[in-house]
Amino acid sequence: MAGGPGERTTGHGRLARTAMWWQRARAYDGHERHTVLLILKSTVAATVGWLISYQLLHARSPAFAPFSAVLIMQVTVYQSLRQSLRYVGAVVSGVAVQAALVFTGGPQLATFALVALIALSVGRWPALGSQGNQVATAAFFAFATYTSATTDLDRAAQLGQIVLLVLIGCAVGLGVNVTLVPPMRYRSAAYALRALARTLDDLFADMHPVLRRGELDEETTQRWRIRAEQTEELIDQARAGLRTARESLYYNPRRLLGRHRGRTGFEGHRSVLAALERALHHVASLARSLDRWRGAEDRYRYRDFLRAYAEFLAALSTLTQLLSRLDEDLVAARARELDAAVERAHQCREALAEQAARDGLPLADPTRPYGVLVIEATRLVQEFSYLTGVLGPLPRVADEGPSR
Repeated sequence: MAGGPGERTTGHGRLARTAMWWQRARAYDGHERHTVLLILKSTVAATVGWLISYQLLHARSPAFAPFSAVLIMQVTVYQSLRQSLRYVGAVVSGVAVQAALVFTGGPQLATFALVALIALSVGRWPALGSQGNQVATAAFFAFATYTSATTDLDRAAQLGQIVLLVLIGCAVGLGVNVTLVPPMRYRSAAYALRALARTLDDLFADMHPVLRRGELDEETTQRWRIRAEQTEELIDQARAGLRTARESLYYNPRRLLGRHRGRTGFEGHRSVLAALERALHHVASLARSLDRWRGAEDRYRYRDFLRAYAEFLAALSTLTQLLSRLDEDLVAARARELDAAVERAHQCREALAEQAARDGLPLADPTRPYGVLVIEATRLVQEFSYLTGVLGPLPRVADEGPSR
């Protein structure tokens, strides 16, 4: 029986999402294309590993080679090398534990329990990292291989073959990752910075119209505070993206070719990320101050100041819009726009300070947000001035950012 309208709609939706996913994979160098490349490279590595282990060596357990090749296929060459060393260390440890105990105690149940106990304990060694579980896996496979062999010489040969196949698989996986489109993740660094700039832009775009109208209410200010305080996860993601991009340089032959020639680090990206992170903390501080402020009459009395602050945030919003759309290849072309946006933010901050002086704001009163607002405005201008200074050309070595 044919499915109902709801099922057909769901099916069409899945097909549409799948088509869009493949379209993105073809269109630009993003997550989708990286996923496709990783699958294809893993397939090549597994096939080569199986060819060597089964067709050439006629191994009894040929799956070890393709399994190892796929297991150490990571998003960067550096991670592939690091994980392959850990994986080989884990397998060798597991096989050694099994061999030492079984050759002396025989394939008894008590021996297996002791092998499991020691292998699982060794797997907790921090140096093995995420490959620690492979110690017990290798020990168990080695135990099964031992029980199926008939002579001690055959058993020793089979255990040695397991280690050999793992070495072959790791070599194949690493070789494929290095020679077949080795991953370069400059884009992940740029994407991380744009994501944080978009977050700031969304906050500024939400805040400045409300401040201009002077219609602050508890629900609105609480929403701003929560959104500003929930940016830690985005900051962590940005750091991870930058770390992946930096690691993609290590042992990567593509850094010597084409557009990647001469790029040696991400110091400029790190400086920009640090400035955006500090800016987010400043915005969170002013959002908290506004949320704790409940003086409606006070807001009416100093409405001109709030309007001036709205103009200041609108100027910052123009700047964050530019940053959220900025590609590292377009930094030089957009430098004039960035400089103009920073200059506009400076002018709005000066107008804000003049308005505060005219109104005689109680800046020292901790129950009112004016002191915090003025201070954070100054800090935000400093951060964005510094940010645009280190932004181009990226990446390059930059000075330390302004102290808080």
